Amino acid sequence: MEGTPPIVSLYDIPLTTLAGEPSSLGDHRGKALLLVNVASKCGLTPQYEGLELLQKRYQERGFTVLGFPCNQFGGQEPGTAGEIQSFCSMTYGVSFPLFEKIDVNGADRHPLYAELTAHADADGQAGDIQWNFEKFLVSPQGELVARIRPATEPQAPELVALIEAQLPA
Repeated sequence: MEGTPPIVSLYDIPLTTLAGEPSSLGDHRGKALLLVNVASKCGLTPQYEGLELLQKRYQERGFTVLGFPCNQFGGQEPGTAGEIQSFCSMTYGVSFPLFEKIDVNGADRHPLYAELTAHADADGQAGDIQWNFEKFLVSPQGELVARIRPATEPQAPELVALIEAQLPA
């Protein structure tokens, strides 16, 4: 239809890695993805450990965690890209991809999070990210299938079940 903007695939939204390289979710096409807004100085920061356990457990079956540092919640991610990378690898052994620090709420919300926050959680609530470590599960076909609020631990049985249901292999 003329004048109608094309539907944007989550795979097509431009991203930048923590190392400053251009990227997109398309680089992970065909995998189940768990997108998480992360922070290094938050009460929920120990969730990095559980996220890394998910990464190790399921990476060979077509799954990856993707971390998006954000400093919008109490200034809990104040570091530079190098400081964030160092903290994540040295403190939690993070091996999953990390992306540049972004805004997930407000006027400067990253386009990826504009798409993600339109999706409702299990209680039917869409809209702004509540806090650090909110999680979004994307199918291997690039469809958003679940929004999981921050308090849900990465090893929670309900989250593990959702991930296992999306594994391509």
